[in-house]
Amino acid sequence: MPIIDTAGATIYYEAAGLGDPLVLIPGFASGAWSWSWQADLAKGSRVITYDPRGIGRSPVAAAVQLSIKTFTEDVLNLLDALEIEKANILGASFGGFVAQEFALRFPERLGKLVLACTTAGGKNHVSAEIEILRSFTRDLNRPLGEQIRHFFRPAFTGKFNAEHADVVEQVCALREENDVSETTYLAQLQTAFSFDVEDRIGEIGHETLVITGDDDKLVPMQNSLNLAARLQRAKLRIIEHGSHMIFVENAAEFNNIVSDFIRS
Repeated sequence: MPIIDTAGATIYYEAAGLGDPLVLIPGFASGAWSWSWQADLAKGSRVITYDPRGIGRSPVAAAVQLSIKTFTEDVLNLLDALEIEKANILGASFGGFVAQEFALRFPERLGKLVLACTTAGGKNHVSAEIEILRSFTRDLNRPLGEQIRHFFRPAFTGKFNAEHADVVEQVCALREENDVSETTYLAQLQTAFSFDVEDRIGEIGHETLVITGDDDKLVPMQNSLNLAARLQRAKLRIIEHGSHMIFVENAAEFNNIVSDFIRS
């Protein structure tokens, strides 16, 4: 099993394909499994996926203090362990927070940047509806599987839920099979509600693809418009009828857009 040891943590990772390195940073409470629909990206890149500490196959010490700083430095340590001087980085949702922080803190280690269905936070952040936000809070009175399904279904469009219930269930089952420690869950949740680099995002000078779905109910599209407006070298792509889970629901289109951007 490929692992690296970093700052008291064991990080599980997978690599596939040849070409310039492309690190995929998963979303909230998710691991490498969430990129199961991105196999095509490995046709032109060396794609690296991983389980953040405390998720899936990456354990975390109960007493450790996790923060956006920790999650970001784990990406740096992963690059160091794999002897990668510079990598392209794609972060989705919560992974977009880590990707933005990485770009700001370690610009010399970044090639191109892809920010999918995410936000810079700040006073102009557009929040999801209150019922969706409440679904992030763990309810000890409900089975975990039920909570996961309650959270993920609004992440897809109603049409996709109706016509591809098997795929939605596959996503929910993968999330349920990959345990998330309470330490990591709470740290990511706290980060999700406090993240704010709105006033610093203009410092990122890398070529950046901002990609979103126009029917994203978790991180509404306006947040991507805000990102693209503040970044120095942004290319904005909007997937029509795309949900928060555009990399699953619209996988072929998503993969083509990302591949074209990385190769251009």
